[in-house]
Amino acid sequence: MSLLSRIEQQLATQRGAGRWRSVTPRQQGQGRYLVAGNQRWLNFASNDYLGLANHPKVRQAVADAAQQYGVGSGGSALITGYHTLHQALVDRLIELTGKPRVLLFGSGFSANQGVLTSLLQQGDLIVQDKLNHASLIDAGLHSAATSARFRHNDVNSAKRQLSRQASGKLLVTESVFSMDGDKAPLNQLALASQQHDALFMVDDAHGIGVIGEEGLGATSVEPSIDIYMATFGKALGVGGAMIACDQHIADYLTQFCRHYIYTTSLPPALAAGVSAAIDCMAAEPEHRERLLARIEQFRQLAKAAQLPLLASQTAIQPVLVAGAERVTSVAAQLQQAGIACGAIRAPTVKAGDERLRITISASHTEQDIETCVAAVARALETTQEQNQ
Repeated sequence: MSLLSRIEQQLATQRGAGRWRSVTPRQQGQGRYLVAGNQRWLNFASNDYLGLANHPKVRQAVADAAQQYGVGSGGSALITGYHTLHQALVDRLIELTGKPRVLLFGSGFSANQGVLTSLLQQGDLIVQDKLNHASLIDAGLHSAATSARFRHNDVNSAKRQLSRQASGKLLVTESVFSMDGDKAPLNQLALASQQHDALFMVDDAHGIGVIGEEGLGATSVEPSIDIYMATFGKALGVGGAMIACDQHIADYLTQFCRHYIYTTSLPPALAAGVSAAIDCMAAEPEHRERLLARIEQFRQLAKAAQLPLLASQTAIQPVLVAGAERVTSVAAQLQQAGIACGAIRAPTVKAGDERLRITISASHTEQDIETCVAAVARALETTQEQNQ
């Protein structure tokens, strides 16, 4: 079979299995409403948890910086692309995380790939939660180190994997898991890392701005995290990512991380936007307070409506709808009712564990939450009757 024939066959299989993916151009994908063409939907699909993507101060910071300094950075961080606005953001992030050094990346995917593929060598061991993000799992497979995975949020399983012989060890978890919305037992995993002489890395993409004291995410973990990754495109509403760590790890990544060395750096205007978003997060706690209130309201109403929720206390609220055809049908009915949310299918989740991925934002009103829950309950009931 030729390569082209194999590609065509795999595409046909993907479409036939109800797993087809496509992109839709939109005028707005964050905030309270999802807008495409002349239509809009209540947006329960975005990761703009604090509603900062449209915050006037964040937008103004980006606009002012672009007006003054232009759009692109002009090169990689090690050549011409490291701007004073990048340094100002780094200084702010050092203060926020309590770590001595911070490196900026274009995305969380790039940051995770860069750390795992450059830091680990043959003879080393990477131990990861089974439900870690694809960027981490793929990076582990691309690394020269041996990869092992432990049962989701099972500290004893992690300890068993860490007990393997290896030259160097790294334990990696997310703080908030992107498809289940549950939180990792960070303190226990940090202790397990110390007991087995392993470094501890946390992906805080869905935690920063949402969990922890004052929304500081996983940074309040004691004992501390050795390598801390967080993205700027979710609760902070902008784009890009960081690695916060000690001096030696930062120096090592600067010398050997290809994802940092050989890529154009984050546009300076975006760095200004991230700095402004951090300032808003700190000075305006009402965003997080409103988010937490909407999460609690959603869970109470969903429980009363007997929706099949997972046990998440975060902004990610999965509703289990087994079967690729049924979950896409439910999502389509919700879209017709003016609600946008993600229909998550295999291979993103295990076949049989398909779900609606409903994300809550500080931008939502109490009425929005009521509307969403009622619409989900109706759609589930309709598809259940159709399948009988």
